[in-house]
Amino acid sequence: MKTWQKILIPTAITLLIGGIYLLSVWKNRQNPGIAGRQSEAGQPRSLDDVAVVRILSPAHYDDVTPLAGASVWMKDGYTMPFFAFSAGRVDFNKRIGLIPAAQRLDIKKIVKQAVPAGIGDSMQHGSRQALAVFSLPGGKDLYATPIGYLDSNSEGYYTDILFYYDDPHAIYSNWPKDVWAAIDAHQVKPGMSELETRMAIGENLHPDRPGEGDRAVTYDQNGKKWTVTYVDNKATAIKTE
Repeated sequence: MKTWQKILIPTAITLLIGGIYLLSVWKNRQNPGIAGRQSEAGQPRSLDDVAVVRILSPAHYDDVTPLAGASVWMKDGYTMPFFAFSAGRVDFNKRIGLIPAAQRLDIKKIVKQAVPAGIGDSMQHGSRQALAVFSLPGGKDLYATPIGYLDSNSEGYYTDILFYYDDPHAIYSNWPKDVWAAIDAHQVKPGMSELETRMAIGENLHPDRPGEGDRAVTYDQNGKKWTVTYVDNKATAIKTE
């Protein structure tokens, strides 16, 4: 065998294997749901751990404008305010409330607007904010919520933290129907995990210790307080006030 053949053949095999791997990764990342993967030790991991949650990693305003016409679901529930939108402007004087956990938002467009002083919305204002203008399912009224900021020399966008880009019912299709019924009703039931609880009543939480799964966590669900105790990542005691 000639020298050039000895070099070319192993190189071609390596490129073929690499191409197959990249194609497999690309296909997995296109679809929400449970990816059939295992840990390095060969043991099956938690299905929640291997669920495919898409991210966009936006860095510039043009990276978030393609969200217009798409539906997203609120990941950071009961933390972000939303305001009335009319006549092409966000009315910061008409704060509607906090967006519930797992709420579907049908995005119409992305806009930039300066925020009046004194408006508290959990996000840096910069010289202007980027806001998603949306409607709720079956509704015609328009609302807006901040998704990022623009300043003279910097900008930042937080849609990966704020939103699921796919229906969480599909992403976590392994969850039982009764769990999803509780989540859709924004309730907590015994046996729910911390992730399932956050999907139901939001991310405004205060744990009594680090280390998810064995601790007590207090949640503020837009004024309603829940204290949930977890053992082995299952809710064992639930108190409300």
